[in-house]
This record gives sequence, C-alpha cells and structure tokens, in this order.
Amino acid sequence: MVEIEPIPGEKRNLGPIAFFFIWAGAGISLAEVLAGGFLAPVGLIAGITANVLGHLVGNTLFSMGGVIGTDHGIPSMVSVRPSFGVRGSYLATAFNALQLVGWTAVMLVVAARSLDTISKEMLDFSNYPVWVVIIGIATTAWAWVGREGWKWLQSVVSALLLVICGYIGYIILSTVGLRGLLTVPRTGTMSFGLACDLVIAMPLSWLPLVADYSRFGRSTRGAFCGTWTGYFVSSSLMYTLGLAAALATGKADIIATLTTLGMGAAALFVVAFSTLTTAFLDVYSTAVSIQNLLPKLRERHLILAAGALGTLVALFFPIERYENFLLFIGGVFVPLFGIVLADYFVLRRRKLATQDLFKRGGAYWYTSGVNPAAIVAWIIGVLIYYVCTRTGFWLGASIPSFMTASGLYLAEMALAAAGESRRTKGVDAR
Repeated sequence: MVEIEPIPGEKRNLGPIAFFFIWAGAGISLAEVLAGGFLAPVGLIAGITANVLGHLVGNTLFSMGGVIGTDHGIPSMVSVRPSFGVRGSYLATAFNALQLVGWTAVMLVVAARSLDTISKEMLDFSNYPVWVVIIGIATTAWAWVGREGWKWLQSVVSALLLVICGYIGYIILSTVGLRGLLTVPRTGTMSFGLACDLVIAMPLSWLPLVADYSRFGRSTRGAFCGTWTGYFVSSSLMYTLGLAAALATGKADIIATLTTLGMGAAALFVVAFSTLTTAFLDVYSTAVSIQNLLPKLRERHLILAAGALGTLVALFFPIERYENFLLFIGGVFVPLFGIVLADYFVLRRRKLATQDLFKRGGAYWYTSGVNPAAIVAWIIGVLIYYVCTRTGFWLGASIPSFMTASGLYLAEMALAAAGESRRTKGVDAR
C-alpha cells in the first residue's frame, strides 16, 4: 500500500512570517465573530477575560500540535498513529473529516448570508444559493493553488484584513463608547467556565489539521511562533468584535452593524476574503486527512471532492446549531490531542522512528494496529467533557477533559511498560 511520505527538508520552505499570515488569515472570519457574540451573557470584562485566557490555553495546545508536524514532516492524522495505532488513527480521521466538512459548511453559510445581505443593500440583488456556490468555488480554487500560492496570497490578503478589522473595531468602539459597553448587564445565563470553553474550542478546532501546514516549516521554533502569534492576534480580535457587537446591538450581527455605519464596501471585502483565507484550510486538510485512510487517492482530486461536499452541505446546514457544533468539536478533540501530545512530549520526548508511524510493532503498539489504552482514555475524556458541560463545572470542560485523558493515558502506558518489564525479567530468569 502507498503511504503518506514525510516532507523532505528541501521542500520545507515556510518561515515564521508565512505561518503568521496563514493563521492570521484563518482567525479572521465571521464564524469567529459569531462565536465571540456568544460571550455576551457574561458581560464585557468577563467576556474579554475569557477571550484572553481561552486563547492562551487553546492557542498553546494548538501550536504544540504543529510541533509534531515540523519535527518530522508529517500531517496531523499521521501524528495520531504513534499513540492510537495505524488503525486507531482511522477513527480520529473519520471524526476529523466530518468536522472539517462541517467547518467548510459553516464558513460558507455565514459568508453567503452576509454577502446576500450586503448585495441586497448595495445592489438590490439577493440569491443565497448563488452566493454559496460562488464562495464555495472560490474557496476550493484557493485550496487548489498549493502552498506556494498561499505563501503570497495569505500574506497580502491577511495583512489587509487585519488593518480593516482593526479599523472596524475602532469605529464600533468610538460609535458605541466603552462606557456604553460596560453598562450592559450580565444575563447570568452562562458560566465563566463555559465562556472559556467556547473560546478554547476555536483554536482547538484547528489542532487536528495544524501539522498539515507546519510540516512545511523550515524550523520548529519559527513555525510554532508564527502559528501561535498569527492566530492569537486575529482570533482574539474577532472574538472581541463579536462580543462588542453583541453587547451594543443585542446580537453578534457585525454585517448589520457595518452597513448601518455606512461601511458596506469594507464589509463586502472582509466577508469575501476572510472566508477564502479560512475555509481553504478546511478544504485542503479534508483531502490530507482522507489520505490517511485512502493514501492512493490523489490530493487534488480530494480537494475538489471536499470543496464540492462542503458547498453541498452549506446549502442545508442549520447554522442555529453552531454553538453545539463548537462544543462537539471540543468534546471529541480536546481529549484526543491530550493523548497525542502526552504521548509525543512526555513518553517519546519528541522522538519518533519511521516504524512508529507506518508499521506495526513500534514501542507502544499492539498487533491489531490499535492501542486500547488510547481508546479508553479518549472515551473517558469525552465523557468528562460532556459531564462538565452539562453540570456547568466552574473550571469549564476543556481543562478537566484534557488533563483526565492525558493523565489516564500516561498511567495506562506506565502500567503496561511495568508489566512488560516483569514479563521480560521472568523470561530471562528462566
């Protein structure tokens, strides 16, 4: 069977600036503005605090996932193999492909609705399905051009988007006033822990694909710093815009706010290009993830299929369930990558051999190609996440789930290693 090959050193040509703009572009999206609006019930001060804390935690874990890709030139779903096993990684791949198609649909829905609103105001033209198809085709084309195209397209467009979004934030703040935002009362319908979870879920939603891009990095430090800084700057800004808009107007409809302020042209630019700089990552990584299951399929053919499927789903996606979708992502991938990161940084100390990636019989593998210890720890981590979410645990769900899954996995592997050591000594004694 043909396998996914690690990226050789001569093809790793992305530096920290390129990673900054790739992930700054990923963070600038209406989906993040919408998510920021969900923080409004806790008020401005608590919302900003949750925004910063959530991004500090989520961003660090997200960028650590990229370290594996840069260290060894491998994509994210292959990085799951050492802890879960080759076949065990297939389950993670299936969930990842599902969430990536879902994210593509979310981005296209939000963009198409916004473009439809703007075009109706400015051009007296309204046709939501047409906008879905147009933005879907453009996003697929952006993914198609490959990393050499992203290196320049992302840098130019993301820089412009950051400037425009900063200006938009200034206009909103100067129009509404900081004092006005501070006086909006808390509704008391959301705990601070849940607010943090809604922030943490966003960078962690990128964790299952960050190595798809960091594997092209020239250095681990450069890729980590560029990724962390780029996403933190843009994503925290988007959450702040959404929070401010929700507090000022009662809903996180940034497009309505901009058109009211006479900034329809700026809104049109931000909606169109922020969708391209974000959603193409989902389309491309859907293709890369599926190659972990079906390595014989060509990447570009899968890009076309992923773009078409995401566009089709967008025509019927219930955006009202977006908050539940964020929590679903957190529940699945927080404990999963708690295990992956614990295995890589604690057990393996950032060292992997080829057999640990592509063959059975590596240091922690089982003959079936599935590591039961990882599966058990993952399931328990998912249960912890949803219990904490349902009960409104004060610390939220992400940290308890992450710590439980990673700690349980390490304990299981320590017991397995001790048992193997005793068996080896028994054989030697005989």
